[in-house]
Amino acid sequence: MTGTIRIAAAQIDSKLGQTQKNLAKMMVYTGEAAGNGARLIVFPECALTGYQYESREEALAAAQTIPGLAVDVMSSLCEKLKTHVVFGMLEKLDASLFNTAVLIGPKGLVFKYHKNHIPFQGVDRYVDKGERPFELCQVDDLTIGLQICYDIFFPESSRVHSLLGADLITLPTNFATMGVVERAGFIINTRAIENKVYVLSCNRVGEERGYPFCGHSKIVDPMGTTLAEASADREEIIFADIDPELARTKRITHSKGEWEIDRMADRRPELYGIVTESR
Repeated sequence: MTGTIRIAAAQIDSKLGQTQKNLAKMMVYTGEAAGNGARLIVFPECALTGYQYESREEALAAAQTIPGLAVDVMSSLCEKLKTHVVFGMLEKLDASLFNTAVLIGPKGLVFKYHKNHIPFQGVDRYVDKGERPFELCQVDDLTIGLQICYDIFFPESSRVHSLLGADLITLPTNFATMGVVERAGFIINTRAIENKVYVLSCNRVGEERGYPFCGHSKIVDPMGTTLAEASADREEIIFADIDPELARTKRITHSKGEWEIDRMADRRPELYGIVTESR
């Protein structure tokens, strides 16, 4: 395939509140992934800070500003390695606390996203909801829709990104073994199929305060085929070489003039009004 770009998911075990150690680990994994040709490396949700906080005050003590120490350090590394990194963190912004994912490249901060859909669990009990609609960002010729964990359970999130023109949806997650592992096993592939986009889900492993995480990071192509999948319990990097053109061509032709479908053109938006109503 021509025009491909290598992407990677770095499945790690972050330590609660130990931001310097977590950052150091991310730097090592970034170096390894870049050394294997990855132009985009994605880490889990809250990879910098950990997730299982028990109060807003405790979470704020671990949160950082953007720009800030971690973003500055990772920016320097991306400049050196000529690569891009997505990682999750807790962000302090004035009086607000956000569950944030940042995209950093060789020229520094490219984009940041505040988690829009907030479940009542872990640190999400204490963060503020994202305040902006879903948007796109760029890594070279690759157009990305950035989401965080729970967002993927709302099909509207991925549909908006796809309608805007995303080639790839990146999803830093903290999926746990408490029932989520079964649902996460198929929802990533479903979002890829319904929108004909690539989806990269980077989960974490390990345990925080009795809360176990289930790994199984994966990269899925626009037809719903799993290109790479990580283990349930090991720190590791998975890779895939993706062709953005496969996500941009929405029409699927099984037999020309006889069996053709188009995920976007075949929609009936005039029938979907209730989707945007508050219930």
